[in-house]
Amino acid sequence: MLQLLDIEFHKLKYSRSSKILAITYFVILSFIALIASIEFNLGGNKILIADLGIFNFPYIWHFNTYVAGMMKFFLAIVIVSMISSEYSNRTLKQNLIDGLSKKEFLLSKVYTVIVFSLFSTLFIFILTLILGYSFSDFTEFSIVTKDMEFLFAYFLKLVAFFSFCIFLAVLVKRSAFALGFLLIWWIIENIIHWPIMRGYFRLSETTSDNIMQFFPLESMSNLINQPITRLDLIKSAASQLQADIAFDYAVHGYEIAIVCVWIFLFIYGSYSLLKKRDL
Repeated sequence: MLQLLDIEFHKLKYSRSSKILAITYFVILSFIALIASIEFNLGGNKILIADLGIFNFPYIWHFNTYVAGMMKFFLAIVIVSMISSEYSNRTLKQNLIDGLSKKEFLLSKVYTVIVFSLFSTLFIFILTLILGYSFSDFTEFSIVTKDMEFLFAYFLKLVAFFSFCIFLAVLVKRSAFALGFLLIWWIIENIIHWPIMRGYFRLSETTSDNIMQFFPLESMSNLINQPITRLDLIKSAASQLQADIAFDYAVHGYEIAIVCVWIFLFIYGSYSLLKKRDL
């Protein structure tokens, strides 16, 4: 494992674009801290975003992992480029000639994805602790450690998404086409969900959601649902308007299981493609 990782990080070390994208990704993650300084006027009063409670424990675990999850596209470009460059630069063929098996080649990419995901999760963990202890009204240990399952959900979400990227890159061999296909697939899932299920077939929200939870991107999204309606301010406003905003924010075992199945399918599919192809 360490030898395979060493090979991959040696390649990334000499890839300027990959280094820039990876650094950009973690710099942008750091910008979550800048949200604390944003203020707006409400009825003539200046209100800081941090005063709304978004950095309170345990809510901050949910908020930070949700926001960070939306920025994963930067690392996705690195993953896709990492695979595509193997084809364009013919390093894949050379590695196979040098004795690296197709299985080891794929495992080197999977291990890299896991390391990226772990490092990103650790980064969010440290950032959340810093912001939480700086702004949270509640710092008791039992409250701080509550809802930390969102960190695991974030890690799994990254692994699944990057595994999908590996599969697409192996499938189409070109980074632009792979990223384009990723965008097209996202559009397809949304078309199936809304115009087809909710519009044409007039399925209920519950029925359509139950079906869509088995689609790859939707299943990843379901790991960390939107946190906005958890805010006390939003709940108070909804209560005054007598609006029902009840939402299930929990990380469920069946959602984890669905995503794990997709991770297996993406990795197995990538390996099957590599085995069948004459490289």
